Formats: sequence, structure tokens, C-alpha cells
Amino acid sequence: MDVVYLDNNATTRVAPEVVEAMLPYLSEYYGNPSSMHSFGGDVGEKIKEARRQVADLIGAAPNEIVFTSCGTESDGTAIRAAIESNPDRKQIITSRVEHPAIKNLYETLSKKGYRVTFVPVDNQGRLDLDYLYKSLDDDTAIVSLMWANNETGVIFPVEEISQEVKDQGIIFHTDAVQAAGKIPIDVNATGIDMLSLSGHKFHAPKGIGVLYIRKGTKFAPYMIGGHQEEGRRGGTENVASIVALGKAAEMARQHLENNGYARVGELRDKLEASLLERISHSMVNGDTQHRLPNTTSIAFEYVEGEAILLMMNEHGICASSGSACTSGSLEPSHVLRAMGVPFTAAHGSIRFSLSRYTTEKEIDFVIEKMPPIIERLRELSPFWKQKTELKAQS
Repeated sequence: MDVVYLDNNATTRVAPEVVEAMLPYLSEYYGNPSSMHSFGGDVGEKIKEARRQVADLIGAAPNEIVFTSCGTESDGTAIRAAIESNPDRKQIITSRVEHPAIKNLYETLSKKGYRVTFVPVDNQGRLDLDYLYKSLDDDTAIVSLMWANNETGVIFPVEEISQEVKDQGIIFHTDAVQAAGKIPIDVNATGIDMLSLSGHKFHAPKGIGVLYIRKGTKFAPYMIGGHQEEGRRGGTENVASIVALGKAAEMARQHLENNGYARVGELRDKLEASLLERISHSMVNGDTQHRLPNTTSIAFEYVEGEAILLMMNEHGICASSGSACTSGSLEPSHVLRAMGVPFTAAHGSIRFSLSRYTTEKEIDFVIEKMPPIIERLRELSPFWKQKTELKAQS
């Protein structure tokens, strides 16, 4: 059975060109980049090239790029660096719809005496900017907000927010894990102090990430060890994955410059419009005007998301009911709860996330299979039965 993969916000396939670029560094070019001999030095030069490639993707300088193991490490490092660099400040600010990498860390820090402010969103997933700006004060150590939501794709006005925060002398960090490679990013034109990204979200391998640190930003390293990454992150470099990330960043930048995501957006729109037309009591979660071009979260009322995914899986269709990091939970998504999505819709919400490898044939297949899946599950749903009975009585 062929797989139709529409779960690219969870992870992406590694591009063939990326695999080709990294393989030599798993075999013949195995030198340690910190070694004095040329065999290791040549490997070090390849890391420099990858650093430049990643910097070009987000408009940074190469020496502002620090390689990490993943987006979660980058997020945690940024936040801990900010509070350690400002020990007298005890307020930290984020939103109610952050990824667990941020949300759970802030909840842990709140138990250690930090005053955490969670900025609310409206029913479209848009950030309450007035609430945010009124929350800033002299006790704020860091503001950390995602660039784009991993479940709904809704984009926050990060450029505007970063300038406001910067004007008040507060460190601003953004989790750009979902945004990088999908929309243009130019950190040099913003007030962003630190930015996180993860390679496996744009066709690099899992286990490699980046923390951008603006030159001049106060920074206390979390991973202390050797001199690697200019002392900002100790540990021998994951060379093959760094090379792979550099290649993936280069390809992502070229794809953006060629307006490649316009096609992805067209496929997303076709999928979304067709499902909404063919399936009653369905709706899009989130702002449809300001979101990633590859993402749609659709609520199918009166059915369970887990059951939908199981039946989709029988047809080889891969999607998600929310973040892959919380998919083991039967609770409704904290993102959809924060948006006030009704219980009957939140439980039946499915996230479809496309990539540049998604084909129109695959989208047509999903459009064909989804209506009977929802119809079958509603026939088994006591909530749907109750609704139809009440409608018949009226």
C-alpha cells in the first residue's frame, strides 16, 4: 500500500540530495573537525560552509549560528540563557498555544519562582497584542513566542513584536521551527535576539537543530564543555547531520526564492475547500489569512480524532490530531482549547500538513477517502445520533 504523507509538521522526509551530501561524512570523511591535522581540518571547513548556508536561510551572519541537537534544545537553551543572564528579573512571557518544548519548560520554571505570563489568543488563534504589550515591565527577563503554530499554521506578527520588545530592553526569542523554510525569514531586519529551528522540519535528518544568537546578546551556555561553537555549545559536532542541514537550508532558500510554496498552498487550498464542501459540520481551525501555506487544521464535528486517524491509516493516509509530541494524549489539543474551539469539534480535529513533495494525485486520493470515513464514524457516534434525533424532532 502506498503512503500518502500529510504529516510534514511532525517531520519531513530527508531530501535525496541531503542524504547524498551527508553520506561521505559517515564514511570516508570521519575526522574530528577540532583536530590540528588537515584530515580533520577539511571536515571543519565543511561545517563552516553549512553554517553559512543556514545563516543565508534566515538572513543571519554565520557566527550567529549555533548548532544544537534539535529545536527543543535550542528553545531550552535560549530561555535558560536569558534568565541566567538576567538573574534579577523574574517574569517570563509566552503564549497559551506554544509547543510543549516551551510550554512545559515554562510550567517547570513557574515552580521555581518565576512569574509566567501566558498571553491568550482569540478564536482564530491570533495573539492578543494589547495583553502582551501591557504585560511587559522591568521585571521581564524574556519574551518567547512561536513564529508559526505547529497545529493550525497561524503566523504571529513576530517582526512587529520583536521591535516592541527590543525597544524596552527585553530579550526576545522565537521558536521558528515550523516557519523556517516555509516562509521568508530575515532576522537582521527584526529585533529578534534568539531564534530556534529544527532540521527535520525542512527535509534534513532528525537530531540536528540551530539556535540563532544575535551578536551582542547576553548569553550563558547551557551545554558546557569544549571550545566548540565558540564556547556556546560544548560537545563534538554531529558533522554528517550539520552538513545535511546546510544542504537542506540551501535547498529551502532556493525553493522560497522560486516561490515554490505557492504550489504547496494551492494544493492545501484544494484539499481544504473540497473537504469542507463534501463533509457537513466541518470547519477550519485558525486564521485562514495569516498561516503557513502548507498547513490546515480541520475540525470534523461529533467524531473522535483518534478514530479518524486509524481509519485514514487503513488507506495509507498519514496526518495528525495535533502536535506529534503530545499525540499519545487523549485530551483535546491545548492549542484548540486556548482558541475556544467547541468540545465536539476539538476532539475531531485533524491537521494536514503538506510538503514540496506532495502531489495533486495524493490530494485527490485524500479528498476521495475522507467523506466516507467521516460518514462511517458518525454512524457510530452517539453524539451524532443525538444531534440528528433532536433535529428530526424539531
